[in-house]
Amino acid sequence: MGWRLFLRDYASFIIFQVLLVGFIMVLYWLDGFRNVDTAVYSISISLVLLAAFLLVRYLMRQRFLMKIAQLPRTMEDALQKNAKTPVAIRTEKYMNELYRLYQHELHALYASQKRHDQFMNQWVHQMKTPISVIELLLQDEQPLDKKNVQEEIDRLRRGLDMVLVNARLEKFEEDMHVEQVPLKAIVTATVNENKRLFITNRVFPEIHIDENIIVASDSMWLRFIIGQFVTNAVKYTFDANKKIMISAIQKEEHVQLAICDEGIGIPTSDLSRVTKAFFTGENGRKTGESTGMGLYLAKEICEKLGHELDITSEVGKGTIVTVTFTN
Repeated sequence: MGWRLFLRDYASFIIFQVLLVGFIMVLYWLDGFRNVDTAVYSISISLVLLAAFLLVRYLMRQRFLMKIAQLPRTMEDALQKNAKTPVAIRTEKYMNELYRLYQHELHALYASQKRHDQFMNQWVHQMKTPISVIELLLQDEQPLDKKNVQEEIDRLRRGLDMVLVNARLEKFEEDMHVEQVPLKAIVTATVNENKRLFITNRVFPEIHIDENIIVASDSMWLRFIIGQFVTNAVKYTFDANKKIMISAIQKEEHVQLAICDEGIGIPTSDLSRVTKAFFTGENGRKTGESTGMGLYLAKEICEKLGHELDITSEVGKGTIVTVTFTN
């Protein structure tokens, strides 16, 4: 099979060489040189040299040709290094690099699918809790407590928002629209959306943001990440009558948004890992409601929007989440 592939590859070259020798012979014939023995001798020498050249080329490429003449059964068969000529060596390097890129994309796809499946499993498990609570409230003979029902519906809504964001994150660039947005309006709207959460936990928000502060961001995604920081701040503030302070500082080159709570804080051992996917940590185990995806999604969105996220915390005193917007 290898020699057939070689001949098909060099067929045009062989035809060209034969035509070239014939053309030279015709020129000599027209010029008056008509010695037949010399012509036959010249043609014979030319054909012998051509055959020798092709034989050497074939021997140099034989192993490479034998490899590509048959379809590989395993990937290792395709990646064997048998080439000797520069083009064949370069081809093998190209295929090895192509395989490396393929493996990288395959691993990324597998990791993404695994992360999605794991998130969905955890999310479904988390959503069973509010549904079970609503069912118990409906079975109770006492008048329906609308406040408790509304709290569980809010939990379902936040869970649905998170799973939708996780699904849309794969095509983030298609859904992103960066514009100049008023920061205080975005923060105020986000706080109002979670006002029942504040009231239930008896935590009070304080917003200290100048109305003239404008940042370049996507309003929809910005509201989501601020919502994650706010709900986390409330969820991990166990004592009543605590405050969550949201402030912004405008400088020449950037704007810094800080969300500061008076909650239980994050242990130093967990601080560097809180933005990892599915990491719940010590605090997450205390509440039993954490999916470990909120801060991960917030960090991913910040990176895609070009915002810098920084989290500092001290156990027993609280946590400060800072988002830096570049002007």
